[in-house]
Amino acid sequence: MSAPQTERPKLLIVEDDLGLQRQLRWAYEGYDVFVAGSRAEAIDMLRAEEPAVVTLDLGLPPDPDGTTEGFATLAEILALKPDTKVIVASGHGARDSARQAIAGGAWDFYQKPIDIDALGLIVSRAFHVHAIEAENRRLAERASGTALGGMITAAPEMLKVTRTIERVAGADVSVMLLGASGTGKELLARGVHDASPRSKGAFVAINCAAIPDTLLESELFGHEKGAFTGAVKTTEGKIEQADGGTLFLDEIGDVPLPLQVKLLRFLQEREIERIGGRKAIAVDTRIVCATHQDIDAMVAAGTFREDLYYRLAEIVVRIPSLAERSGDASLLASHFLKKYAKQMHSAVTGLAPDARAAIDAWGWPGNVRELENRMKRAVIMAEGKLVTAADLDLAEGSEEVPLNLRAAREGADRKAIRQALARAEGNISNTAKLLGVSRPTLYDLLKSYDLHA
Repeated sequence: MSAPQTERPKLLIVEDDLGLQRQLRWAYEGYDVFVAGSRAEAIDMLRAEEPAVVTLDLGLPPDPDGTTEGFATLAEILALKPDTKVIVASGHGARDSARQAIAGGAWDFYQKPIDIDALGLIVSRAFHVHAIEAENRRLAERASGTALGGMITAAPEMLKVTRTIERVAGADVSVMLLGASGTGKELLARGVHDASPRSKGAFVAINCAAIPDTLLESELFGHEKGAFTGAVKTTEGKIEQADGGTLFLDEIGDVPLPLQVKLLRFLQEREIERIGGRKAIAVDTRIVCATHQDIDAMVAAGTFREDLYYRLAEIVVRIPSLAERSGDASLLASHFLKKYAKQMHSAVTGLAPDARAAIDAWGWPGNVRELENRMKRAVIMAEGKLVTAADLDLAEGSEEVPLNLRAAREGADRKAIRQALARAEGNISNTAKLLGVSRPTLYDLLKSYDLHA
């Protein structure tokens, strides 16, 4: 069997002049060339072929003597595929068009009449830069394989979150983590602290929803001796305890409005007053907060102060649910099984096939917390060496399939490969057996989808 041919770089030419179309098509023998004569054709071709480079004539129908349709096409291309290198060509007000095109995200500009050799050099360089940028993204993903804060993940959706947190950790700004309950918000908050210059200071966490409103102010700001009945001594609040470090306010959406005012004052002045105190105390504490509630809706409804929101949400990080983290459910299930089998001196050694299938099919509404609880229960309930679906008490689930066939196939391939890698714990031979393919085929798939064991 002959080796598969290396796929040639894809170039899309968007040009309504048929003669120029033919000239440009034959000028690029080293590329896989596609041609479109209108915005609709160009977008259809972009969706189907995903070319790395596009040459775009701004004078497209129904405005062949202007540039409106060309600029609309440029905007739509970059909205659909932002990494595309678009080279714009026009004879209409070249200087103004060039400025507008570059401002709109075009990679380069060339004025008509076209010099094929000169344009060929621009196209060649565009492919070269596109390849370098793609390689840089791949290297960045691999470098982030070990997520911060000890988080166990191989999902690109979660690795993107951890890379974002690593970038903002060094900046002394407030961070708001938005995500459903059980997605690991406190773990990520600790990751912010550990990766920041404040890592030697204290990390203090408080769940605002778990403390009655009447006690929450004292917990946060502290109180002086005699400030209220039962205040037998002066007590520092959590904000003071985190001086020089990080305070994590979990479920910030549950803070009552009167206390929101006092919290806002602290964020503005970086000073606090204990309950019953008359002296302002300077405190250098970084705030990281989290909530599972729709904080934007709360601001719109007036139950959360807008000015406080903007003080707390200098950086907003949205955390994907476990169902959105492809392959992580199997990976985490194996981790929790080993953890609790060791703790409980259990004879359980692994997951039965029906248990793995149930884990992959389940939607995990309770996220990682639910998975951990179910695995702990399963280790206790298992009668043999393998945990079964019955031990997990899971039912079959279903997923919505994307309508685009190319995306559906690629998504299914990626999910199956990640799940197989998780089950085989990164062993290539066992992964290939699970997938029913040869090792060379699996290596080709890993390379094609930029996955790694």
